[in-house]
Amino acid sequence: MNNNSMKLLFLSSMMMGSILSISSNSWLGIWMGLEINLLSIIPMFTNNKNMMVNESAIKYFIIQAMASTMLLISILFIQMKYTMWWEENISSTMIASSMMMKLGAAPFHFWLPEVMSVSSWINCLILMTWQKIAPMITLSYCIKTSIFTFTIIITSIIIGAMGGLYQTSLRQIMAYSSISHLGWMISSMMISENIWELYFIIYVLLNSIVVITFKSMNLFFLNQIYLMKNVKTEIKFMMLLSLLSLGGLPPMLGFLPKWLVMQSLIDSEMSTMMLFMVMLTTVTLYYYMRISFSAIILSHTENSWLMEIKMEKSSMILSMLSLTSIMGLICTSNLIMFY
Repeated sequence: MNNNSMKLLFLSSMMMGSILSISSNSWLGIWMGLEINLLSIIPMFTNNKNMMVNESAIKYFIIQAMASTMLLISILFIQMKYTMWWEENISSTMIASSMMMKLGAAPFHFWLPEVMSVSSWINCLILMTWQKIAPMITLSYCIKTSIFTFTIIITSIIIGAMGGLYQTSLRQIMAYSSISHLGWMISSMMISENIWELYFIIYVLLNSIVVITFKSMNLFFLNQIYLMKNVKTEIKFMMLLSLLSLGGLPPMLGFLPKWLVMQSLIDSEMSTMMLFMVMLTTVTLYYYMRISFSAIILSHTENSWLMEIKMEKSSMILSMLSLTSIMGLICTSNLIMFY
């Protein structure tokens, strides 16, 4: 009970830090909010029974502290009120870099798969969703259409696509998927605030459903999906359908924000970058499809007498998940009429 109350305290403090950062009207207030958020989440990542988890918490702390230091230095540059164009450009680039380091965008991504590979599913979900809100909003204040931003976007999508190809850990696959989605979110941020917010909301929804499903079935590695002999094929099919939706396979819900970003990039005369992004995202979709087809077709070894298993909670979650994916059809068809 004591442990639960401590977690509740740190969780509320973490949320308060993010809200302070979002609602602040000064750079110093943003920095303070991010620091409160960081100091609150570290105790949630530690575990006395597992030294690997503690090591990943230390890695996370060091990276976030480095990013906060960079942010503080760039705030000082701004406060010194330099008027030269290159000095202003340096300070905004430094703020953007520090936020991208906090988010785990490539090439500042090295810590994210390492930290997620030993964390619990709930901690992974917090890292992929809530911990992105404050840095993303801060990044939207200072992002510029520049070569630096284009490089970050393309690099994130390349790393997200190539990094997940040969992974066997589901948590690391989700981490590389998150890096790939970050590239898309940063590109949508350059175009429109509404589009990146919609992208983020759909990403959080799909991510939450996938992670809760993996947690309810106690899955951590690919071979566990292949060897799920005591799970109905329908349940397995619905679970893997959500992965395809997260990858952005049309006509599912995950394709909707990507479609909006593609349309906006074409309207803004960035067709070449959009083409690169789509080509690289097909690689991400490939490893999702490889997992799905391998688990459903190649490893189809279920016997009728092994079908009976208590899966009420998982079945409810998975039916919700299936419904959410199918809703993509309705959303995209309505969008054609209104766009």
